[in-house]
Amino acid sequence: MGLYDAYLAVRHRLHDGDPPEHVAIVITERDLLADGAFDTLSEALGWALEYGAERVTVSVSVLDESVVPTLARELRRLDAPAAFVVHGPDDADGPRLADDEAGSAEGDDAERDGGADGDDAERNGGADGDDTERDGGTDAADGRAGDDAPIRITVGLGGKAEFAAAVRELASDVDAGELDPTSIDADDVADRLVFPEEPDLVIKTGAERLSDFAIWQSVYAELYFTDVNWRDFRRRDYLRAVLDFQDRQRRFGR
Repeated sequence: MGLYDAYLAVRHRLHDGDPPEHVAIVITERDLLADGAFDTLSEALGWALEYGAERVTVSVSVLDESVVPTLARELRRLDAPAAFVVHGPDDADGPRLADDEAGSAEGDDAERDGGADGDDAERNGGADGDDTERDGGTDAADGRAGDDAPIRITVGLGGKAEFAAAVRELASDVDAGELDPTSIDADDVADRLVFPEEPDLVIKTGAERLSDFAIWQSVYAELYFTDVNWRDFRRRDYLRAVLDFQDRQRRFGR
């Protein structure tokens, strides 16, 4: 850590304001094409957890959906500092794309890379096309395995599509007589989203626009746009975002 980074870290730790508990990082498929982009992501996840975040959501927006399987496969191999789950566009309407736990001393790397037992085929959905859990084998209700992982990554999952899928699910429940339409509230919508939790801080590198990110969840989030592109994102840039958040007085729409 450089001297300036250390200075910012001290300012952060001595600050009276609380750091964000849930940080969202918005990047694009083009960002991940740059040399060292995945290493930058691994480091950024580590910085987030180091400086107070309990949960990190990474949204990778894509222009060409055909690249989603490749990006998801590479992201599942990410050297992350904690357990993580990867979701794609199909997860808004059905089973989740993939679950993962970061490599550890127990040899998780071998498990993620397929191993001698054919885990690679299992990880990519097998003959039935259903992705299996890779978070230690823990079962989860209604197919949302691994959603309690501290790091969640979405690839090509736009906020509009996610919200539309939640509305379709609500309509289906009403049609089946399982839900009274007059009783539907915000919680009912949130419960049907892929990631219902609302981020405290959303960081977008290189441009002052969010694309199609978490329309419902980020409505009260604090937004921070960096003046550097993802390939140049450093610890100091993350710390500046956190300090800016700590300086703000959140109003939650009031």
